[in-house]
Amino acid sequence: MNTSDSSVASAVHFTDTDMLVELADGRAIRVPLAWFPRLLNATPEQRGKVRISKSGAGLHWDELDEDISVGGLLAGRPDMSARRTLASA
Repeated sequence: MNTSDSSVASAVHFTDTDMLVELADGRAIRVPLAWFPRLLNATPEQRGKVRISKSGAGLHWDELDEDISVGGLLAGRPDMSARRTLASA
């Protein structure tokens, strides 16, 4: 994957309802935790154990077995299981 500064994560923060990913170019992506059921159902401590990949293109939570690509967030793609849940709501 070719990663430009526009798709490189530099930090990740959470509110009770959202995930905020800061990008190296100064922008930020805010997405609802409802897009990612594992994160939604995790404790704040578990969410805080995020690891940003060396390239900055991915986010990973070992304990939750969750992987999220920054490119996917930029494209507005939620977790596949969240899509099924959101579609049936």
